[in-house]
Amino acid sequence: MFARIAGRYDLMNSIITLGLHNRWRRKAVKLSGAKQDESALDCACGTGDFAFEFRKVTGDKSYIMAVDFTQEMLDLIPEKISRKNLKIDFQKADILSLPFDDNTFDYASIGYGVRNVDDPVKCFNEMSRVLKSGGKLVILETGQPPAFIRFFSNIYTFIFVRLAGKIIAGDWKAYTYLTTSAAQFPYGKTFTDLMQSTGKFSEIKSFPLLFGVSYIYIAEVK
Repeated sequence: MFARIAGRYDLMNSIITLGLHNRWRRKAVKLSGAKQDESALDCACGTGDFAFEFRKVTGDKSYIMAVDFTQEMLDLIPEKISRKNLKIDFQKADILSLPFDDNTFDYASIGYGVRNVDDPVKCFNEMSRVLKSGGKLVILETGQPPAFIRFFSNIYTFIFVRLAGKIIAGDWKAYTYLTTSAAQFPYGKTFTDLMQSTGKFSEIKSFPLLFGVSYIYIAEVK
């Protein structure tokens, strides 16, 4: 599915988030406290947007790696490297079995990807494994707004976004899955409780975005 929509992935992300997704990634990196020369791993990276945001903060000498299991997404990264003039490393890898040693990175991020893995708890465990003690897991994921806004949000999500997916991305089925999975996935305290169940984190903070339609989660590894 992600291979099919790779060519329109960035454009559709802008449509789905009203153009805010990159601003939210920048905010997530800022909230993480990332500093010059620190390392970061962007998991389920898509076309590498989180990795590029870390690179802007950590500088040219830092180790920034982006991984995804969809080669068609990774194939789009070299053009973005050239256009942005920001160097990142990238490779194909499964987030549930990362090819990196324990205690490798200062930060690990994932943007709108946790709900697409088979086992979110295993995802949290694997990402925390490659983080140093005191390192930060940085997550941007979907949520749900309060009831008085949800009616309008649902019209946008379930009608407009799916139509845009069919017309622009040429894939109604993919954006039906993405919008349905977003509506059904845990968020807020339920999500942080799921993370806390791993026993890997000393502190977890959550930050709602746009009335809760998305959330930033920052978790510090023990």
